[in-house]
Amino acid sequence: MRAVLTVLVAWVSLVGPGVARAAPAGGPEVRDDAALRLGTRAAVAPGVGYREFSLKGSHGPAHGHLLTVDLRERRVSVDLLYPGVVGARERVSRLADGRGAVGGVNGDFFNIAEAQHPGVEATGAPVGPAVAGGQALKSAVPDGQRFGPAMPRGVTTEDVIAVGTDRVARLDRLRFEGVVTAGDDELELSGFNQYALPVGGVGAYTSAWGPASRLRATCGTDTDRAAPCSRTTREVTVRGGKVTAVARKPGKGTIPRGSVVLLGRDGGARDLGRLEVGDEVEVSKRLRPREGGAPRFALGGFPILRDGRALGGLDAATAAVRTAAGVADRGRRLYLLALDGRAAYRGGLTLAELAAAMRKLGAVDAFNLDGGGSSTLVTRVPGGHATVRNHPSGGAERAVPNGIGVFVR
Repeated sequence: MRAVLTVLVAWVSLVGPGVARAAPAGGPEVRDDAALRLGTRAAVAPGVGYREFSLKGSHGPAHGHLLTVDLRERRVSVDLLYPGVVGARERVSRLADGRGAVGGVNGDFFNIAEAQHPGVEATGAPVGPAVAGGQALKSAVPDGQRFGPAMPRGVTTEDVIAVGTDRVARLDRLRFEGVVTAGDDELELSGFNQYALPVGGVGAYTSAWGPASRLRATCGTDTDRAAPCSRTTREVTVRGGKVTAVARKPGKGTIPRGSVVLLGRDGGARDLGRLEVGDEVEVSKRLRPREGGAPRFALGGFPILRDGRALGGLDAATAAVRTAAGVADRGRRLYLLALDGRAAYRGGLTLAELAAAMRKLGAVDAFNLDGGGSSTLVTRVPGGHATVRNHPSGGAERAVPNGIGVFVR
């Protein structure tokens, strides 16, 4: 049963893009004429609070749900919720129950459909990088291969929201670096466990990819997701430092632990053609952060607010159900937000309005996550099952590839 909260009405100003200023130490300074109504904060766990809110957007009223996470509380942590492999999906409530999270929201946009490529299965894999428990799971697809709304200027699929080993949340960018070394030859890798490889590239796939077919990785181009699949492909399996198998077509099925499958398309396939069974091969790979140390957790989406200012080029016309994450207090506070679906509130927010709303709620930096039918926010009491707090657009939870989980030990 949904918790009934006594609503405390708090009228706060809303900042519009172009007039935002960095938030002072005492909280955000905001201006505008749109009102925010905040519900009473309910404690979920030490350092974790939940409340509802409502505001009026340009397309009508919007109602949302907010988790506030105090990372200064030593018992609180944040990590990736995911089904155990990259190419799979599950409902946020099931992911939270399985990991024992006290709260969570859905995460990155993902390869949800493949109408342009008959006979090619959608993988369910997310667009951007992903890090779980300090371990890199995947890198970002090319910008032209992403799913989701148009990104603001200067943003790429490598952008992430992350929490470092220092327990500080931040917006960052994770760039993939990888090399295949065979004798005196070196071949640069251009992807890791991702559903789309750059044209002419070579990607590395591990057991973390899961059983999904790797065929989708050879379809489309760097600028056109719907372009035909490559006709020139090659797979090379490496185990124990040696090539153990070679194939001309992308495979499927779970890759055994300890093995790496190298998949090349176009020129990358021709490069892999130099490798033969028995060759000694070394594969190295990593995600390199731009802003800080190694993240303990990270997932993709795109930034909409940075240092209190909305990013340029945010869509101010299209309203939709949204999910977002925000950072405040120099990375020590995290906000997780999901709006109610259209069955309950038909307005939604534009990306520009979402950035302004996140700043009004207290965030200095904010990050847009997958919305629409994916938008889900859950809480869970110890020993119980996760409760979906918002009203998903389709009337029920959508299975998603990952999310942000909040944990209390």
